[in-house]
Amino acid sequence: MNAGDAAARQLWIAIGLMAASAIAFGLMAGTIRLAASQLHPFEIAFFRNLFGLVFALPLLLRHGVGLLRTDKLRYYVLRCAIGIASMLCGFWAIVNLPLAQAVAISYATPLFVTVLAIFVLGEVVRARRWTAVIIGFVGVMVIVRPGAEGFQLGSLVALTAAALSGSVAVSIKLLSRTEKPDAIVIWTTLLWVPMSLLPALAVWETPVGMTWLWIVLAGLLGTTGHMLWTRALQRGEASLLTPIGFLQLPVVALLGWMLFDESLDRYTLIGAGIIFASNVYIARREAKLARRAVTDPDIHPETRTPG
Repeated sequence: MNAGDAAARQLWIAIGLMAASAIAFGLMAGTIRLAASQLHPFEIAFFRNLFGLVFALPLLLRHGVGLLRTDKLRYYVLRCAIGIASMLCGFWAIVNLPLAQAVAISYATPLFVTVLAIFVLGEVVRARRWTAVIIGFVGVMVIVRPGAEGFQLGSLVALTAAALSGSVAVSIKLLSRTEKPDAIVIWTTLLWVPMSLLPALAVWETPVGMTWLWIVLAGLLGTTGHMLWTRALQRGEASLLTPIGFLQLPVVALLGWMLFDESLDRYTLIGAGIIFASNVYIARREAKLARRAVTDPDIHPETRTPG
């Protein structure tokens, strides 16, 4: 196999992994909604983390307990606290909003990442990427429809989840400068379990019957989705793979229609399309600037072509 064939094979593997990740996250949203017939979203979040930890423990078997060695524990605690807040808001939105709408709003996360990266990571964002971010937020407003008859207050909870998720993504960028990806995964799952237990206890109800299946599947699908996602990004460029992640929307729309008699309204579809286009542009622009920095290391971020 020549170099070209090997590269093409890695690309197709990356595409397959990202598609599988999107499907896993979409199915997880369905199991969360099914479990909500008995349990509060906060309790579902706890069990998702508990069983997610069980399925992540093989990472320790592979790397040994040395994987837990870190001098960044306080940053992990802060990152996980923000992540739990995002998860609780996101799970609440999945349970209380139409599935497709909750997931479509979550696609605003990369927009928040772009804005936060300016203040936290010191990244330079210029006119064209600012325009893409603004257009993306227009798409969010199309879905949320503030002031319109179809406006739901719960959509602001979903938007809060996206903003907090953007903060988590930026914190992961900071941690990944010194920490191994698998260390971030295992520390996150270890800290999420006790953090999510506290709000779960306030609404506790012991699961019965099929609910156990749904919460176990939520943990399995969530952990599997994250592992597939990270491995996809190891093999391919984010600019190519990011659009594939939107496969999650038709998956949850189909589940919403089949299981919960929900329809995909035109505002959610139009808004999601606008956000999709904005995210694709931002991802491709990031990749272009990264390649230029590699091929011409003398280019300083402040002097690059406006992004």
